[in-house]
Amino acid sequence: MADIPKFTELIYEVEDAVATITLNRPSKRNALTPTMVNELIVAFETASAAEDIGSVILTGSGEVFCSGADLTQFMGGQNQNTDIPHRGGFVELNLAFSQIGKPVIAKIQRYAYAGGLGLVAASHFAIAEDGAKFATPEINRGLFPMMIMANIFRHVPRRAGLELVLTGRVYTADEAAEIGLINRVVSRDTLDAEVRALADTLAAKPPNVMRLGLEAFYAQDHMSYEEALPYLDGMLQRCLQSPDAAEGVMAFLEKREPKWR
Repeated sequence: MADIPKFTELIYEVEDAVATITLNRPSKRNALTPTMVNELIVAFETASAAEDIGSVILTGSGEVFCSGADLTQFMGGQNQNTDIPHRGGFVELNLAFSQIGKPVIAKIQRYAYAGGLGLVAASHFAIAEDGAKFATPEINRGLFPMMIMANIFRHVPRRAGLELVLTGRVYTADEAAEIGLINRVVSRDTLDAEVRALADTLAAKPPNVMRLGLEAFYAQDHMSYEEALPYLDGMLQRCLQSPDAAEGVMAFLEKREPKWR
């Protein structure tokens, strides 16, 4: 396992093939700071480069996911952790979700507001406890959820998304699942087990093809139908030439479970 950077506002843990990244400002309800945003980018880079990691769980400490951005920190604030390199802000963090090459699962307890909801929308999967709440309250503070719109409107219908960002009202977990903002709602007692089961399932999939598939998913999302088809055909050829395809076919012919590298 690669060396873990010296994070100050995150906890980075690895168990088997799953990395868990925990937002760690419980006294501030895990509000995002420039330091935390930069550390998240570095944490994703760390997980991406680790060959022994197949999936990532993103969660919060103190039984809270994230209350959004700490506005007092962002008003002229800068990254305070000089022990790790500076990688960027919200733009680079959003791009990091699309570049990690491994599935990220948001585990949501209690609430995900504003920028915290943006993390949920940027994740590949999102599972919430049944009492969780979701909102983009920026409109009520004379602000607007500009950055997180890019991900919200890639998950929810236009009118549902506009109601979310323009009213600022609080959504229940069931409502969030209904509009496609999260995958599903589970009981608080089973949240940890449900998220871990999904993380283990994803981590057991072929890693090279997982990375290729996520790369293709994000690339084709911006293409016309006519552009996407030849691009995806080229990506299919890369899949067929990958070590995962060779091992998968051989395991099938030999009637055994594949052993991914």
